[in-house]
Amino acid sequence: MDTLPKMLDLCFPGVSYKLNKSDWVFYFENGSEIWIAGLDDKERTEKILGKEFATMFLNEASQISWSARNLALTRLAQKCEYEINGEKQVLQLKMYYDLNPPSKAHWAYQVFHLGRDPETRQALADQHMFSWIKMNPVDNAENLNPDYIRELQNQSGRMRRRFLDGEYGEVAPGQLWTEEMIDRYRCDGDDELPEMQRIVVAIDPSGASDEDNKENDEIGIVVVGLGSDGRAYLMEDLTCKGGPGTWGAIAVSAYERHMADRIVAETNYGGDMVRFVVQAAKPGVPFKKLTASRGKVVRAEPIAGLHEQGKIRFSGRFVDLEEELCAFTTTGYVGEGSPNRADAFVWAVTELFPSVMKMEKMKQKRDAVERRSARAVAGGSTGWLGA
Repeated sequence: MDTLPKMLDLCFPGVSYKLNKSDWVFYFENGSEIWIAGLDDKERTEKILGKEFATMFLNEASQISWSARNLALTRLAQKCEYEINGEKQVLQLKMYYDLNPPSKAHWAYQVFHLGRDPETRQALADQHMFSWIKMNPVDNAENLNPDYIRELQNQSGRMRRRFLDGEYGEVAPGQLWTEEMIDRYRCDGDDELPEMQRIVVAIDPSGASDEDNKENDEIGIVVVGLGSDGRAYLMEDLTCKGGPGTWGAIAVSAYERHMADRIVAETNYGGDMVRFVVQAAKPGVPFKKLTASRGKVVRAEPIAGLHEQGKIRFSGRFVDLEEELCAFTTTGYVGEGSPNRADAFVWAVTELFPSVMKMEKMKQKRDAVERRSARAVAGGSTGWLGA
């Protein structure tokens, strides 16, 4: 909506057009039209069904699902005829795509690079119709601010590979979160969030002190709200490296700034220490102690499931947290260090969705029963063998 008018004025100054800003349609003197539409949700996707197109361009295809792409393809059906030297020609139908490459699990990688159907995994019958080209910021450096290139170069490895090098991310076997899953349910900075029914500040503590914390793990601190639409929204990642005096003040400040309902924290590491730190920073702050009875991955699995269902949204980009989430697999955490940000995020969402908490308690009870049964069987066997 912004780039296209500028591009037309700069690159095609002699081509006149009219723009209908209500429907976002460009009308040209030769009868051609350019329609702007969306494929980012079901309602917007359905709106293109009554139209036919001769050429389609899917912008930011990493945000478009395979099913939405296929639905759009059914609209690539317009027959356009023209003459060259008196001979009638039919315009070849074409579909163009662009994207910042997500992980190799995305349909774009499967189709354009592996030449196979993302659902059936069978080879495409018309592979010759698909081709691709890589265009990176350095290829356009003469038109970019040098500070922008330096900023991309200083990003984390995952972000640098994607936005500077144009490389697809590797997919770990059994990965719980993927880049495309997170991107699919991301809110842009301009998106207005719904009214929040509940907001929690979650803490995942470590043993750092205020005086000497260089070698200690970071203290995970995140702010997550439950919107009136029933979705959880990650609003801030305030993870820091510091002692109780530092992270306690940060957590309480977030509680006040967001008018949160309570602060929650995993207390296996420090027992009631976290409660004391929070209460010292601000007496009377509502606090809830959470206790881990299972490993990190087992706790994270139902949260990843909620995210995949679209029940969790990120309000902005949280590079470090996203890297930690993408390192969770069904067989363990494969990232570097401790995933304190991700742990705090999992605790926050678990608190906001009581059904997850209920599942956790049921699993605790089942595990306790199984342990008691195992001890009883072991005891009986020993007695029989002794006899």
